[in-house]
Amino acid sequence: MTVTIGRRELLAALGGAAAVWPLAARAQQPAIPLIGFLNNTTPKTYEPFVTSFRRGLGQVGYIEGMNVAIEYRWGRNESDRLPNLAKELVQRGVTVLVASGGDQAVRAAQAATQTIPIVATIGSDPVETGLVRSLNRPEGNITGVSVFAVQLVAKRLELAREFAPEGVAIAFLTNPNNSNYKIDIREIDEAAKPLGQKIIILHAGTEDECDAAFAELAQQPIGALIVQDDPFFNEITVHLVVSAARRSIPVVFSRREFAVAGGLLSYGTSLTEAYRQVGIYTGRILKGTKPSELPILLPSRYELVLNLKTAKALGITVPTSVLVRADEVIE
Repeated sequence: MTVTIGRRELLAALGGAAAVWPLAARAQQPAIPLIGFLNNTTPKTYEPFVTSFRRGLGQVGYIEGMNVAIEYRWGRNESDRLPNLAKELVQRGVTVLVASGGDQAVRAAQAATQTIPIVATIGSDPVETGLVRSLNRPEGNITGVSVFAVQLVAKRLELAREFAPEGVAIAFLTNPNNSNYKIDIREIDEAAKPLGQKIIILHAGTEDECDAAFAELAQQPIGALIVQDDPFFNEITVHLVVSAARRSIPVVFSRREFAVAGGLLSYGTSLTEAYRQVGIYTGRILKGTKPSELPILLPSRYELVLNLKTAKALGITVPTSVLVRADEVIE
């Protein structure tokens, strides 16, 4: 029996097939990998570092929105939120989990998964704190970049002494919530003893406590101040810089961002470089490399940044020895 199909019916049939074919084609396309980005601070604070992270990803061939997706979770300096945020990312089925902005984020990521690869920025000694057993061949599902260097505490003390009159105390502002709190205090005490340098330890874990610490500085003769390398202090960069300016006291900060914001001096590792390396490691894992095959990277570059404009405004004479050693001078 011959069946005759009219022109209208034929066009309708072809149109229906055309609608199904694109859907089938799309269904066959592989889903792009998903990166979970967990951070204990805020998007505003970490904007330049996220940019560096994306740049590192790009160097390995991954562009956000094109062949990789990224979901962000921000703790906003409330560490107790991190475990749930980490679990959310794990439940989203991320391919790689990036943990940053303090070791609390790394711990939360480790507690949330033992199978999904974790790439972390590590602020403490990763072996001493038990994050990994070995720097060269970390076991388990974690690798990353360490921004921790004990010797930096002694180096910052050396810089502070060049601004402080001989025999006058130097203050050290620390956050008792920092995992390196006791280590850093021990290191500055050990560095100060052979020099006969008096150290005054100040504690602050909130903005109000920072204000109280700076008020305490005004009550006793302090030649200079060193600010501990700490994610919370990084978050309130401008607040600390303004407080230091009000006291007209030489301050040695830990990150270039403080000097750019108007702080007198900074000495530390480059966070932008660290996050670029984290991006590269994340891309390599997406391509199939196991975390255990990627050694924990140690700081490879240290920056001494001097804000000469701030020194002039505060009436502080910069020692020539500091000026000639500066990697960057802001005028």
